[in-house]
Amino acid sequence: MLQEFRDFIAKGNVMDMAVGIIIGAAFTAIVGSLVADLINPIIGLVLGGADFTNQYVVLSGEAAEGASLADARDGGAAVFAYGSFIMAIINFLIIAFVVFMLVRYVNKVKDKAKEEEEVVEEATAGPTELDILTEIRDSLKK
Repeated sequence: MLQEFRDFIAKGNVMDMAVGIIIGAAFTAIVGSLVADLINPIIGLVLGGADFTNQYVVLSGEAAEGASLADARDGGAAVFAYGSFIMAIINFLIIAFVVFMLVRYVNKVKDKAKEEEEVVEEATAGPTELDILTEIRDSLKK
């Protein structure tokens, strides 16, 4: 059973998946910083200083006027945090676009490598069976 487990872990798909998860976790931190530190301030400037992350509506309970979302939640108020939801959508769209661009680039590199491999195979490949038979036929005609 231990050998089967080793064989399973050693398969390329499992290792590729593990690397993808680790890189994805690191990439999430980068995208989170991109959105929080670069995109949110730009959106805030365009919308007159609005910071989406602290936009909410109090559903029940009390929250101090102008309190941050964290303060309202800590105070026990039930809040409808639509700003956080909007930022989650923006995060998703950015991550999806960047992943799309990465996959697109990787596919282009793979296609180019495949084309180069086919060219090398064609260049190094000897005559086909049909070519040899045609040659034999032509030499027998002489």
